[in-house]
Amino acid sequence: MDPAVALIRTTLNAASLAAPGLAGRAAFELYRHPVRRGRVRTREREVHDRAVTESLTHRGERVAVYRWGDGARPVLLLHGWQSRASRFAGFVPRLTALGLTPIGFDAPGHGDSGGRTATVLDCREIALRLQERHGAFEAVIAHSLGVNAAFLALRGGLRAGRLVAVAGVAEVSCLPAAFCERLGLNATVERELRRRAESGAMFPGVADVAAHFDAARSPEEVPLPILVAHDEDDDVVPFGHARRLAAAYGDRLELLATRGLGHRRILTEPTVVDNAVGFLAAGQETAGGHIPAPGPAPARGPAPASRPASAPGREVDAA
Repeated sequence: MDPAVALIRTTLNAASLAAPGLAGRAAFELYRHPVRRGRVRTREREVHDRAVTESLTHRGERVAVYRWGDGARPVLLLHGWQSRASRFAGFVPRLTALGLTPIGFDAPGHGDSGGRTATVLDCREIALRLQERHGAFEAVIAHSLGVNAAFLALRGGLRAGRLVAVAGVAEVSCLPAAFCERLGLNATVERELRRRAESGAMFPGVADVAAHFDAARSPEEVPLPILVAHDEDDDVVPFGHARRLAAAYGDRLELLATRGLGHRRILTEPTVVDNAVGFLAAGQETAGGHIPAPGPAPARGPAPASRPASAPGREVDAA
């Protein structure tokens, strides 16, 4: 057991007996701040160093922005919690080969950006700022909590032709319980944490957190083709999140189910990258070389025979 986790568990559970509010406040601070910043991994370094590095300011903090390409036909990359844009290194050369320009950023409190923390609301606002700079996106590729931010942004004015959602969080209301389970925190701490996490302390102006951040609500508000890739053995975001999205979006959504990859390795698995790139390439073929940004729901042609592994519900054993 990680000694730091053991110390947090013992301290907060003991404190909750005498001062539940204090224990809940401490848990909330841990919950809303990344424990560590993701570093650029060795296998990501070459792609990361080729990016044109830009920046923007959000809430008074510098946000690191990365661009691969000349800016034409941009594709937005949204990373997850305690992650960074370089995690999409496996996608970048494949996207640029299609004539696309991948654009990503390190969320506040992550990677090389300033600040101490970020919520999906921050990621939504930064995505919209990047749209002002680069125009409508050909597609969005998101991982983990970035998937929830992607759906939120698409409902809030972000324009994109297609969405690739990898190991995505469909609803944030389950996260306090998952956080407490991972650290072994008791029911009292969880109750106090949830009270804060669902209040204006974390999401100012949001009255109903569960509904507002439910990616499956009002699917007609996100009228574009979606590819969901999720591993049945994901121990961070359960596979049920993928099922929830598939049930909501019906035949507009293709579900790529994998086994043995977990929550993080799925983002670098060649089979998953192949299917995601094929999904975007199919959009180009359907639209005569250009993925249409949505006005009305875009027309969808049949899935090309060259991509059988990304048919709805088809499982890929990539252990």
